[in-house]
Amino acid sequence: MAKRERVVRMSVEQPLWRALTAYRVLTLVYAVLLFVFTRQKFERPWVAVAFLAVMSVWTLATLPKVAGAVACTRRFLVADLTVALTGILLTPLADVHAQTFDGPTLPSIWTAGSVLAYAIKGGWRWAAFASSLVAVANIVERGDPSRDTLHNVLLVWVASIAIGYVVEVARASERTLARALEIEAATRERERLARDIHDSVLQVLAMVQRRGTALGGEAAELGRMAGEQEVALRTLVAGGLTRTSHVSEDESLGAVVREVEEPDDSPPGGPADLRTLLAPHAGARVTFSEPGAPVLLAPAAARELAAAVSAALDNVHRHAGEDARAWILVEDWTDEVIVTVRDDGPGIPDGRLAQAEGEGRLGVAQSIRGRLRDLGGTAELVSVPGQGTEVELKVPKGTRGKAGT
Repeated sequence: MAKRERVVRMSVEQPLWRALTAYRVLTLVYAVLLFVFTRQKFERPWVAVAFLAVMSVWTLATLPKVAGAVACTRRFLVADLTVALTGILLTPLADVHAQTFDGPTLPSIWTAGSVLAYAIKGGWRWAAFASSLVAVANIVERGDPSRDTLHNVLLVWVASIAIGYVVEVARASERTLARALEIEAATRERERLARDIHDSVLQVLAMVQRRGTALGGEAAELGRMAGEQEVALRTLVAGGLTRTSHVSEDESLGAVVREVEEPDDSPPGGPADLRTLLAPHAGARVTFSEPGAPVLLAPAAARELAAAVSAALDNVHRHAGEDARAWILVEDWTDEVIVTVRDDGPGIPDGRLAQAEGEGRLGVAQSIRGRLRDLGGTAELVSVPGQGTEVELKVPKGTRGKAGT
């Protein structure tokens, strides 16, 4: 079976489309009721009835068009605004007193829905265009517009432009967030690859270099070549991580949905016992202390924690010497598992870890701290020159781990 991780860009404007759909229906009902209660004032009520019937059919038939940005095409926006403008200009024909008494137009506040559709679809520029046409139509319909008419026109114009601007800002923020998620996913993948390379290829190259130098002769030349390849590979890994973490947010955003498929190799038996993964490390110079009961973690989390312990022990053998002793202590608490790796070596000089990371040696940064960070845990390293080094690894219970995602 394959496990899928979907990174989906949230649509911040979708709630606005849903609100616009409800607004159009409610304002349609309002316009119809307004005519019903004031129909005795109309000299030609049949004009109002005909227009409201057309507007009702149009509103209900085009509800799917305002369900999202894709369905709301430019052709629909033009037709919708035309219906609103027609209703405004027909108002004096249905009610000759509308101009005198400054009454509501036939579509009433339904017209604002057309303008809002422009704002949500195209931003503040489209909103300014649509609201300006509505303003002109209202002024023409009134003939001699009053202060209230001008006030209402200005209010619709400013509000629609403001909403369009907010939509543009929201879209820009959405793209930035999506890009940040893409960068984070790419960085985690590179860190995982860096850990795998450090735990396998780099270790072998370092061993070949040491053994070749010790044997001398042709083996020394082989060791020198292995050392050069180790340095080059470390530089490549470190450089790749640096470039990924500094990718420009202005780069174009690719797909909205990214799918990553990988085998799900978790055993069907449920949680794994951490003790069984750490027990092989016990030996003449490594003391392993464990609880009497199983220490259960999700399989992926248990494997990553065991790999971090292996990386810590490898650092002991490489830097503290083959005669150094190490101790592994496993503690199973209620909400977390703590594994401590301690040695009696010479310790780590101040600034050595930062120097190693700058040289591309990412053993502690990626193989230990990187793994624990991906598991939602922490890795604390305490070293005193002449008194050894202690690495404390903490993993919260119930974590599934993110390794390989």
